[in-house]
Amino acid sequence: MSEEREAHVGFFKGIWRWFWQKPSRYSTGGMLLFGIILGIVFWGGFNWALEATNNEAFCISCHEMRDNVYKEYQDTIHYMNRSGVRATCPDCHVPKEWIHKIVRKIQASNELYHKLMGTIGTREKFLKHRPELALHVWKTMKATNSRECRNCHDENSMDFDKQDERSADRHEVAFENGMTCIDCHKGIAHHLPKGWKELAKKNGLMPKDVKE
Repeated sequence: MSEEREAHVGFFKGIWRWFWQKPSRYSTGGMLLFGIILGIVFWGGFNWALEATNNEAFCISCHEMRDNVYKEYQDTIHYMNRSGVRATCPDCHVPKEWIHKIVRKIQASNELYHKLMGTIGTREKFLKHRPELALHVWKTMKATNSRECRNCHDENSMDFDKQDERSADRHEVAFENGMTCIDCHKGIAHHLPKGWKELAKKNGLMPKDVKE
């Protein structure tokens, strides 16, 4: 072993012994500093991973999303419009608040299982499961009072005079009766599954006064 290598080994051995020697004012402070640094590194890595999995590129890295719902979304006003403001996948499907975001990420781990099992690995399988997938999203939005929609659409900021008469009337009635966005606005960014009206009615997700 070269002298330089022996010096490096001796240095790290010395640090190791210093951390684990009989507690003293200096070793305790060193351990505390080491813990703080380790915590910062861990927290930084955790948040980096969280953000890396919270963007549109990550969402469509799986062909199930890219070849199905993402193509549909590209034909909607949420993807391209006169103002250039785009609502991406995470904007609509991942909460912004940290606690809710973590809960959603934990729930999403179930999607890894279905990815491995190929549950919606083909177009045919996707269409077969589409009613179930849509219903899950509708129920979630209903339960959260369309929380992610309201990140951009604030009813208190709506100018009903600039909406067409039918939309303004329905919005006023909806807000007065405590309705939420998903009650009426299904299929905004994605195609609706076959038999969606019956599915929504059966699960209490269709306004009673909606004309067929």
